[in-house]
Amino acid sequence: MAASVEELEKRLTALRAQWRESRRAGDKTASARIRKELREVEEAWETALDEEEAKEGAPAAPPHPHAEQQQPIGQPSHGAIPVREQVYQSLTVLGAPASPKLISSVYEAFFSEPLVATKLASLRRDEERSFTAQGYSRPYYICAALNHDRLTAARGLLAVSVWPLERRLITPLSPRADFLRHAIGTAEQIQRLSDAGHPPTDAAWRLLRRFALTIPGAYSEDTRPDPARVLSAAHTEAAVHQAEGDRERTAAAGRAREQLSDVQQLFGARELHNALRSAGGFL
Repeated sequence: MAASVEELEKRLTALRAQWRESRRAGDKTASARIRKELREVEEAWETALDEEEAKEGAPAAPPHPHAEQQQPIGQPSHGAIPVREQVYQSLTVLGAPASPKLISSVYEAFFSEPLVATKLASLRRDEERSFTAQGYSRPYYICAALNHDRLTAARGLLAVSVWPLERRLITPLSPRADFLRHAIGTAEQIQRLSDAGHPPTDAAWRLLRRFALTIPGAYSEDTRPDPARVLSAAHTEAAVHQAEGDRERTAAAGRAREQLSDVQQLFGARELHNALRSAGGFL
């Protein structure tokens, strides 16, 4: 029988306490093992939460009456915004590479139209073709996050070309560090809307709750999570990862700038087997 959301949340809390203890003890083997289990339990928790919300049949949030003022980059919403613009708006809120599913959820939460995740399938390839043909003719491109070791495109993660290369690199610590950055961006956007007198949608509060549930100290039993509390807890945990993560990102960014062309720095180096196949070689 699959574990419930509550059971998985308790397991996450216990694992995080074990991970912090292993870090304090300097036990890298145990720390790596616990981090792997944490990722597995977090994925199970996400799946269980999706199933629970589907069973509840929660209706999609209606268009917000102040949706036009909610646009973080000053773009109106009249039903004709290109998909790339929608993705850019969501990523601007999140502040770090993200999956199509999360990008779609953020757009639904903060803007006036749904963003169908399947529409993103060919977006990165279209953007790469456009950049290859026109260079920096656009103010931004939707590009790839890059694996720090091979400097190839990270599967299923989108980023924005104007971000520093360091922010677009995926290291072993990135899944958690970027998750915390997503939580911070979501909490800050909710605060901006609230301060401007535009009540966030129910979908925005549900999104923040999903982040808060897996950040130690961020969640309370209140109906809605406190954005300030989420920000404080996320910043506190992020500080634990920052030094090591920054070293890996800086080193990888230096290699990327030396080894990759402009288009490769945005869309990734080609995998070896693809390069050989294109050149007529053999594996």
